Amino acid sequence: MATTHIISLFLCVSVISINAIPHSADDQTSSAIFILGDSTADVGTNNYLPHTIFRADFTPNGIDFPKSRPTGRFSNGFNSADFVAKLFGLKRSPPPYMFLLTLNPHHFRKHLLKGANFASAGAGLLDITSPNGIAVPLSQQISQFSEVRDILTLQIGSAATDSKLSKSLFFISVGSNDIFGYFKTNSTMHKDKFIGILITAYSDHIMKLYKLGARKFGIISVPPVGCCPSQRLVQKLLFGVDGCFEVENDFALTFHSALDALLRHLSSQLPDFKYSLGNGYRMTIDVINNPHASGFESVDTACCGYGVLNAQGPCNSTASVCSDRREYLFWDMFHPTKKASYLAAQTLYNGPPYYVSPINFSQLAKDN
Repeated sequence: MATTHIISLFLCVSVISINAIPHSADDQTSSAIFILGDSTADVGTNNYLPHTIFRADFTPNGIDFPKSRPTGRFSNGFNSADFVAKLFGLKRSPPPYMFLLTLNPHHFRKHLLKGANFASAGAGLLDITSPNGIAVPLSQQISQFSEVRDILTLQIGSAATDSKLSKSLFFISVGSNDIFGYFKTNSTMHKDKFIGILITAYSDHIMKLYKLGARKFGIISVPPVGCCPSQRLVQKLLFGVDGCFEVENDFALTFHSALDALLRHLSSQLPDFKYSLGNGYRMTIDVINNPHASGFESVDTACCGYGVLNAQGPCNSTASVCSDRREYLFWDMFHPTKKASYLAAQTLYNGPPYYVSPINFSQLAKDN
């Protein structure tokens, strides 16, 4: 993403005006929330990508958001990033970093002290998953966070920045698009080799964040992507049977096991490294297998879309929309409803080790 010239301009303005604007000591020293990942956490980043095919800044997206605004979230309302942020005292997810770049220096710094959201729909662990301009891949999101670190250092000083980031929370939800890409390109690479490549990339990304000062990581693993309405439709069209596309789910399970092993290894090697791993697969499949326990009536059909399973066309202004979004697990052919996102955030925040380990997100925040 071509933000370097904007950052350079901002830094010049900051040097001139930084001493003219008083800062709250609490804001400077308190922790912040930084969110990275894909469309499950995107709160409007892709609105600023003119050439992307992944955007949701149009109705009926946001139909249950305050004032029924389509904000770029792939949801009928708030998404998991919002609900997690709410549990930590914010009104919703921190704004997209690319939105913050449009603000004047005073408001930019004020927001940045509380965090930023870098997540981009279509993003993956691998750059090849999300070509430049279509999405902001995780590598570029980390480069943007590096710019944030530079700005914070100018704003509050190096020591205060180090202290602030060491207490801040870094939430990452990514990996699904890489698996989708594997199947979309009809790759013949062995599953274990491909997952190994993803985990190596994940390790590199975490190490870069760690070197930039991150210490507390809330990681959300890949859900059973083969159970999305879009992939159920693939299963039906390819094999003529209903149900989840289990070969994709197998990749998701293998990914979780490998990611768990990686995080255990990193925690034993990196001083002060803390993590909480949400088992997105287990959290979602348990709802699918017992929907009524969570108040869902439909776990296979999209609330918004076209055709079979409402998965033959996108959620847009002419799509069919279900009357009661609370009964649906999926909003569109890929993404969860507001209700599903709320339940996921609650589980991540205070769930048992069966769903989130070795500690949950609330314990991660308290762990010093």
